[in-house]
Amino acid sequence: MKLLSINHVPGAEIEALGMVKGSVVQTKNFGRDFMAGMKTLVGGEIKSYTDMLNEARAIATKRMVDEAEALGADAVIGVTYGSAAVMQGAAEVIAYGTAVKIK
Repeated sequence: MKLLSINHVPGAEIEALGMVKGSVVQTKNFGRDFMAGMKTLVGGEIKSYTDMLNEARAIATKRMVDEAEALGADAVIGVTYGSAAVMQGAAEVIAYGTAVKIK
């Protein structure tokens, strides 16, 4: 499955099948929160949060691709990611785009 952030497939004629999305709400655990709090005192990357968000993006992307495959798509164009805090200690990551069939 091709995933493109641009709104076309270069050199191909496409048929739009519809919007597809995938999302996940990921929570932090106490150990990560404690270590993140310590890290804010000295600065720098909070690797456990980076890893958590990378995992969440991978799950959201897989769910988006699963929706596209169910429509018979060959690619998803205009792929965009977003995130938001849902509640204290939890964040949503969403991936969305347009499923297309390459002619």
